[in-house]
Amino acid sequence: MRKFLVMTACAVALSGLLSGSPADAQALPVSGTVTKIDEAAGKMTIKHGPIKKMDMEGMTMVFKVQSPDMLKLVKVGDKVRFDVDKVNGQMTLTGLAKAK
Repeated sequence: MRKFLVMTACAVALSGLLSGSPADAQALPVSGTVTKIDEAAGKMTIKHGPIKKMDMEGMTMVFKVQSPDMLKLVKVGDKVRFDVDKVNGQMTLTGLAKAK
């Protein structure tokens, strides 16, 4: 039962980050613009501002997505807010929402 509750809580938290609502966007630390979506590879290219926690300047980068659902939230040209972490050695989007 405990495992079920933990999994449910994780699913609810993740769905909040994937919802794309403006309130969620405010909590995400990095802004950018989607320049390419590659559904087959599970990747998204974003022209972004600085990523402070990674000590990175603004640039255009390809990111793996944590969930394939993220690829359906946005389209090329959309302004986004996102969070990223290194997962298994790859820069991976861990949160994504359309920006205002």
